[in-house]
Amino acid sequence: MLVDDVKTLLAADTKAAEILDLSPFEDFAGLAGALFGAICGASIGSLVGQTYDQTPEIVAQTLRDIEETARRNFEPGGVAAVLLFSRGVHATMGHRVAHTLWQNGETSLAMTLKAAFGRAFATDIHPGAQIGAGFWLDHGLGFVAGETAVIGKDVSIWHNVTLGSTFNNPGPDRHPKIEDGAIIGAGALVLGNIKIGAGANIAAGAIVLDDVPAGRVVVGAKAREIGPARVSFLQKEQDT
Repeated sequence: MLVDDVKTLLAADTKAAEILDLSPFEDFAGLAGALFGAICGASIGSLVGQTYDQTPEIVAQTLRDIEETARRNFEPGGVAAVLLFSRGVHATMGHRVAHTLWQNGETSLAMTLKAAFGRAFATDIHPGAQIGAGFWLDHGLGFVAGETAVIGKDVSIWHNVTLGSTFNNPGPDRHPKIEDGAIIGAGALVLGNIKIGAGANIAAGAIVLDDVPAGRVVVGAKAREIGPARVSFLQKEQDT
């Protein structure tokens, strides 16, 4: 369905199709490869397409990312436009490929892709970081996630967010753990091996060094709790 939607969008705007200059595709893996080939070059496009073809799990995760990005971001053009035009989706797709290679022991190749995607999308996501399905990375610019960061399902993160470590906690598990449905505003710094609870809201610009309980909102530098979480993108059935 998504592949057909992309073909329809491109057929309806030949100038856009000319600029995007995607090679022919017939399935999602082929589409992913064509997209990354146009953005990052043929060699990376081929590797991305091959990895998606061989890893159904990341196809399912990416389709969920795209669907949720379209739903939360009210994106004109729906899922096809999200796939073609969303930098955050592209950065996440690239990371899912790099993470797959990292898990398979191809660490040098994974780090090579991480560097290439950083140049293309202005992100720095370590291939060891774990990201659940339904991830909305809005804008994408400036997003940093360290090696041991873990992001749950249906998390929303804005631009210039850092999931980093501290000099006080330099060990092998040193980055934040973001639970399902949490929302992190633009420019927030979330540092150390801390837990951001399910459905929590981190305000833009907050500096967070301690655990945040589920369903709460924190603001400021240093962030402090001010009451219940005010925003959630979870579907109603997920709240029951």
